[in-house]
Amino acid sequence: MAAHTGGLSTGTTPGARNTGTAPGVGPTTGTAGGVVRIAGLVRAFGDRKVLDGLELSIAAGEFVALLGRSGSGKSTLLRALGGLDHEVTGTGEIIAPAEVSVVFQDARLLPWKRVLGNVVLGLTGPDALDRGRAALAEVGLQGREKAWPVELSGGEQQRVSLARSLVREPELLLADEPFGALDALTRIRMHTLLRRLCERHRPAVLLVTHDVDEAIVLADRVVVLDEGRIAADVPVGPAVARRHGSPEYAALRDELLARLGVDPTEADPAAFDPTAQESVA
Repeated sequence: MAAHTGGLSTGTTPGARNTGTAPGVGPTTGTAGGVVRIAGLVRAFGDRKVLDGLELSIAAGEFVALLGRSGSGKSTLLRALGGLDHEVTGTGEIIAPAEVSVVFQDARLLPWKRVLGNVVLGLTGPDALDRGRAALAEVGLQGREKAWPVELSGGEQQRVSLARSLVREPELLLADEPFGALDALTRIRMHTLLRRLCERHRPAVLLVTHDVDEAIVLADRVVVLDEGRIAADVPVGPAVARRHGSPEYAALRDELLARLGVDPTEADPAAFDPTAQESVA
């Protein structure tokens, strides 16, 4: 990977890429065997410091949701992990795997390629087409290989985007509000699909979202970003995530909303019901 601007250099460790390392800064955080380790990360746009000494680790197969107010640096952190922030200045260390896939809010399908062509874009090997077909079957689009992107609904386009990301078997999946443009019912179905795909493929996941309920339902941990640093790092047990309406779920939801500066009494708990995720269209 090319060197970042702003005095950042790159290096390589076995099975991982080490990007954005400032002289004299070593890894000071991260779990043993962690897929992602971030230490002392600083990112600035001009005089505005967006990330300020951020520390974060993500273990192999772990699903982490990142919450924060608008402008808190969530997307900046995602771009840094993906090696997409070449125009930014900063320091710190990021250790991440070489195999990284990104899912954006916009599916970003090439309109001149059919669905299968979009999934296998850049994929090499004699079995590329078979792998692409299998990935489409996993997301419920078997038989739509020859469709054009314009013929798909928004939810179907995002399914293609997920297939394109996971067909490469990434060690790290970065998701930047991938369901933000979908209607409520489609989002619920996509939550279930994403959870099942991640359980099957086991990538480490960093999901950026503004939706507290989405974070609780999908993630193993919820991290809150505030003023360029991690303000809260809260584990989510499976029992809490699946028991919508339980005292434990409500307590965690209230805690996260308070961390985001939202009065929990003003939020509508009925606006999102993850129990409906048990059926996928």
